[in-house]
Amino acid sequence: MSVIEAIVLGIIQGLTEFLPVSSSGHLELTKAILGDTSVPEESLTFTVVLHFATALSTLVIFRNEVLEILKGLFQFKWNNQTKFSLKIIISMIPAVIVGLLFEEQLASFFGGQILLVGVMLLLTSVLLQLADKAKHTNKKVSFSNAVIIGVSQAIAMLPGISRSGATISTSVLLGVDRTKAARFSFLMVVPLIFGKIGKDLLSGELNFNTSELTAVIVGFIAAFLAGVLACKWMIALVKKSKLLYFSIYCAVVGFLAICYALFIA
Repeated sequence: MSVIEAIVLGIIQGLTEFLPVSSSGHLELTKAILGDTSVPEESLTFTVVLHFATALSTLVIFRNEVLEILKGLFQFKWNNQTKFSLKIIISMIPAVIVGLLFEEQLASFFGGQILLVGVMLLLTSVLLQLADKAKHTNKKVSFSNAVIIGVSQAIAMLPGISRSGATISTSVLLGVDRTKAARFSFLMVVPLIFGKIGKDLLSGELNFNTSELTAVIVGFIAAFLAGVLACKWMIALVKKSKLLYFSIYCAVVGFLAICYALFIA
């Protein structure tokens, strides 16, 4: 992988992590177009590193909220911060279970499965269209909501299903306020990404060739900077209820991906 390719992939990851168009799906499509020949394990590891970069950008954007949560937790009381943290933990459980039990199967999906990506993008399009029609409310995320949103996040581990799109759409369809849904969606994935990085570091599964280290670092930086910009943009878009446009975009890209897989690849 060249430095230019790493920058392109990093920017795409940073932009699409927060926009509901599937960052993993776009990474797979881009790698297919660029002629990426990585084995699935290496391809998945690079994807995880880019997700780590966008997780850091999430912490930068929500730094005040994160600090408030930490302060509340250290009061050791059953306060709003403790409740919110517990909801985040609950939402993580489905993805953790799926990740641990089906890690090898998930890795195989990150090796140029363009047809799968196209079909999942169409599913994302449907979810976004349904959420766009949902009524506006002021409801917060409940504990039962956290479980259901967590299940949608676990399903979104498949490339092509937007994680933010699936979790925000699920939240909105459950009656959660759109801004609160976006905030919960962005924060709930941070512990998972950090946990994945920690697990891979301890197990030695981060397989990078020394010659590609520069490209990995450059890709990380590109993803972080693009993520900061996209996160701010997405928060503003969610408030204005612009999910229908992303639904149309996912439908178009999904259709093109299916055509590419069936007639060109």
